[in-house]
Order: sequence, then C-alpha cells, then structure tokens
Amino acid sequence: MPLQSPPADLVDRLADHRIVGRAPPSELEWLAAHGRIRRLEPGETIARTGDHIEDTDLGLEVVLSGHFAVWVDRGAGPRRVMEWQAGDVSGLLPFSRLTTYPGDAIVDTPLETLSVDPRHFPELIRECPTITAACVHVMLDRARVFNTSDWQDEKMASLGKLSAGLAHELNNPASAVARSARLLQRAMDEADRAARALALVGLDDARAAAVDRLREACMAAPPTISMSPLERADREDEIAEWLDAHGLDQSATEALSESAVTLEALEALAEHMTGSALDAALDWVAAGCAVRTLAAESERAGARVSELVGAMKRLTHMDHAPVRSPVDIERGLRDTFMVLGHKARAKSVSVKIDVAPDLPRVDAVGGELNQVWMNLLDNALDAVDLGGQVAVTAKPEGRWLIVRVIDDGPGIALEHRNRIFDPFFTTKAAGEGTGLGLETARTRVRGHGGEIQFDSRPGRTEFSVSLPLREPTPPSPLPS
Repeated sequence: MPLQSPPADLVDRLADHRIVGRAPPSELEWLAAHGRIRRLEPGETIARTGDHIEDTDLGLEVVLSGHFAVWVDRGAGPRRVMEWQAGDVSGLLPFSRLTTYPGDAIVDTPLETLSVDPRHFPELIRECPTITAACVHVMLDRARVFNTSDWQDEKMASLGKLSAGLAHELNNPASAVARSARLLQRAMDEADRAARALALVGLDDARAAAVDRLREACMAAPPTISMSPLERADREDEIAEWLDAHGLDQSATEALSESAVTLEALEALAEHMTGSALDAALDWVAAGCAVRTLAAESERAGARVSELVGAMKRLTHMDHAPVRSPVDIERGLRDTFMVLGHKARAKSVSVKIDVAPDLPRVDAVGGELNQVWMNLLDNALDAVDLGGQVAVTAKPEGRWLIVRVIDDGPGIALEHRNRIFDPFFTTKAAGEGTGLGLETARTRVRGHGGEIQFDSRPGRTEFSVSLPLREPTPPSPLPS
C-alpha cells in the first residue's frame, strides 16, 4: 500500500473527523506526526481472509475520505458484513487481539486514510488517552457487529442441518403414508368384492364359525412387519405351496404371507370346506388382513412424522422463551440423533447413546445446548469412515454433568489442534462448513458456566462437555 507524508492541513482535517476530532489538539498533532497518508483505488484489496496481521501493512486506519467494506464467505458466497467511510476508524486498534483478518477488505471508492504503525501503539496509549478511549469503543462496536454476524451465520448453518435432517427423515414416513393410502383404496375394493363372493357361497353355521375363527386369529396378532427380505420370501413360498397343494387360487398369497396367519389355522379351515368355498373364504380373510396391514403402516408412518415434528420443536425450543430452565439432556441428545439419523445410515455408522439412569437436569437454555449437541454429533459423523462408530455418553461426575461424544475417525491432525476453536477455521471443503460450529459450541457452553475440551489420536477423538449441576435447594427452616 502506498504511504505518503502527511499534508500540512492534516491536523485541521483530523479536527473535523467524527471519531478522533473530539481529542485535544495535542493528541491530533501527535497523530498527524506519527501517521502516514495511504491512498487506494476502487477494487484494491487492503487485506484478505486469513492474512496474519503482522504480515500486512495494516495499522490504525483513520478514514479521511472514500469507502471500503469487508466481505466474508462462510460457505454460501461472499457477504458484506461491515463497511467504513470518511469519519470512521478501522484497521488494527490498540488492545485488539486480532491476529488474522476475518474477510476480504476491498475498496469501493477512492480511499484516503491516515495510517499509524502498530509499533507506535505504546506511545499512542500513553500520549493520546482520548483517542485511545475512542478506539476502544470502536473496537467493542466492531466486535459486536462481527459477533452478531457470526451468530446469524451459525444459526442459519444449524437451521440448514436441521432442515436437511428433517427432510430426509420425513421422506420415508411421508412416502409410506402416500403409498398405504393409495393401496388401501384398492384393498378396500378387493375386500368388498371378496365379501360379496363369500356371501354367494352360502356358508352354514359351522363353516361360518370356522371362517370367523381364522379371521379373528389373523386380526388378533400383529402383522408380520419385521421379517427380513429372505424370511418374507420363504413365507410367501410356504403359503403358495399350501394353496397349490389344496388346488386354490394364488391371488391371496401376498396378503396372507403379510399377516400372522399360520398353516395350522389354514388347515383348520380346510377341514370345514374345500374348492370354491375355501377360495372365497381365504380371499375375504386375506382382504381383511391387507386392509389392516395398510392401516397399521399408515398409523406407524403418521406417528413417526409426529415424533419427528416433536423432536424438531424440542431441539429448537421454538415454543419456549430463551431463558434458563431445567433441561433434560438425554432428551436433547436423542432428539439430535433422530434428526441426524439419515447421516448415520448413509455411512452405515453405528451410534450408541449411553445415558446414566436418573440423569439430573441442568439449568440451561435448552435450544443453545441442543445447538452444541448438533455441532458435535454432526462433526463426529463427518469424521468417521464408512461403517464407523460414534458413542455418546452422559453422566454426573461430582458437581458436573459430563457429556462425551467419541468417534473412531482418523483423529485431528496435530497442526490443527490449536486452531479448531478459532472462528472460521475449518478442514471441510468449501461450502461444507462455516468454521463457526466449534467456536459457537464453546461459547454456548462457557455461557452456561461449563467447559468443552477434546482429546484426539488416530482411531479415537473425544469431545467432552462439562456443565455445572443444579445446586440442591436448601431445606426450608422449620416453623418456630
């Protein structure tokens, strides 16, 4: 960046400056004497994302004219998060702990600043208390703006994870409801046809009672929904062979095989009737079983949808004010896994949640803690290989409740371990992570008086969250 000696009228221009102009003339004279004019043209870059401050020409930048902005890309494309113009102060400020630049600072209109090198900061603090105080206020305001932007980006990232998880999890039960509703109409038509056919047979009391016994036996037991594909094929073959051995139509094979009807029950019915009468009776029983099976599938799928919606409401605490209250940690962990279950299934990952019995509750903002579990479990699922394992444990230890998320992935590289909690640091591909998840998790945990730590080696990475347990309420004094 080009630096030039200050012009003679600089003190007068500083006196008109919105921020530093309130300082005494002696401080303005010091500033003019120790600064250099910097001029940049539109499109020029002052600093880039990740630049180490000591490797740039940035100092205390008193903006005299022009305009520039910082653009940050957190996975969804560059976004303007802050801007400065004439009358503002930017760059590196006294007492700032900024080590790397958070975005790309790009000039919009011809820019002129007075730049004070950081090596003069000790003298600036000593000789210019008014300007120093003004810079501290600027630093606090700037931190607030960036933090607000960071929180918003992380909230949107978390919302994206929740939305993607919910969409995946809802897809199967929603499809099951649609499929069952479509087939149920067909099954009900078939049941009406079978009932008419059975009526035409003209059953006597003994045969009618036998048919009723078979139907009641079928309806009393739950449908056989937990069979493996091989078991289902074997059962269909078994029913088909029985029907074929009795010279009966094969159309009822699928419905009967899906029911809980046994070969013994079929034989008991065959003792009372044969031929077309037996065919009609089996068609009617099979149609009833099919209707019941489809209704049960719709009920289960609907219950799953309701369960997922409930989990989402609990995770986000959308119907609760963001205030501290007793929080059920186990419920939050299980709800988190319910929403991220599709990710585990896609990689055939085994997830085990082991919670101590009667786990005590903690005073917390539930939605904030659930954001912590979402980040840690999502990272663990990303870290493990196909067929990997993730374990989640929660138990009290002394006056703390400890939640551990452990994965058998390759571990965190040595060169990354000192930076994983840094804002915007991520090892994921562009667009797959904001680099704010762990930093947000640590901030949330510390905000609850806890701490988050990690231990990592190849084949085992553990993140542990320590939260203070609720203090027991002292007993009320006995009345005198």
